[in-house]
Amino acid sequence: MGFPETMRVRILHHDRCFDGACSAALFGSYVRHSLAPRAEIAFRGLLHRANQLFDERDFDGDLNAIVDFKYSPSKRVSWWFDHHQSAFLSPEDEENYRNDRSGTKFFDPGYRSCTKFIADILSSRFSFDCSHMSDLIHWADILDGAQYESARAAIEMKEPALQLNLVIESADPNATGSIIPLLEREPLNAIVRRPEIASQFERLFEAHLRTIDTIRERTVCRNGVVFFDLVGTGLRGYNKFVPYFLHPDSVYTVSLLDGGFRAKVSVGSNPWAPQPPDRNLAELCERYGGGGHPRVGAISFPPDAFGTARSAAMEIVEMLSSS
Repeated sequence: MGFPETMRVRILHHDRCFDGACSAALFGSYVRHSLAPRAEIAFRGLLHRANQLFDERDFDGDLNAIVDFKYSPSKRVSWWFDHHQSAFLSPEDEENYRNDRSGTKFFDPGYRSCTKFIADILSSRFSFDCSHMSDLIHWADILDGAQYESARAAIEMKEPALQLNLVIESADPNATGSIIPLLEREPLNAIVRRPEIASQFERLFEAHLRTIDTIRERTVCRNGVVFFDLVGTGLRGYNKFVPYFLHPDSVYTVSLLDGGFRAKVSVGSNPWAPQPPDRNLAELCERYGGGGHPRVGAISFPPDAFGTARSAAMEIVEMLSSS
């Protein structure tokens, strides 16, 4: 199918997320090489919030795509890919997806990463050769699926993909848009050697090491469940594998964080746990309006609702401690 030279393509992606950035880069490559070679492509980040996730004004392209993020029933959305179990905001949204006949909206929670999911769909259904981005697809699957060799490897960040992941996860809203085009054109080791990326990583890695000490001081571990509250520390995020490095025998982690635009409860499970996690964390978070994957999830509350968020976190700790 051909498109006019002036066509505008908007690719909305999970912001501050390596898999979201890689998904956007891969779909952007498909647009450039196969769908609309002369299109003007712009990337826009999306974040999970306690209030409305989508603004209809974001869908201002002639073609609008959402990757690695929840479903929108907007008629302005042409393409959609997601792999999160909690992909739908409501039963009505899920029904809208099930009734869609466009052939360009795809969902499979069986995939570890959305990037790999998109690669398989583009290859099998649209005959698009993704081999030029095979290294990116490989690393997105490792990072989003927590397929690290160990917790130590995850926090030492010796691989270029892990270094870039730290930069992306710590970026200002929509700042990832300047990195996404590089993901298609340059290998990961070249990207992290760029002066502007290398300097960011050095600064962020030093802060990461300090964060490990903060989490160590605030952690309580009981019956295989790690809990810590970072509200008031000034931290907006942390490497989710730090708790398992500090407590290798733990099974679950629950944390509370001041994300600035939200109060956030994160719930995760230890990929190297001595006993396999048996609770579906996406379903657990859905009870409080959140979601995610069976092994990791999160809940967003309004930015000043720390009391409510803390109560939810403690309830989840109790449920996981007794499982």
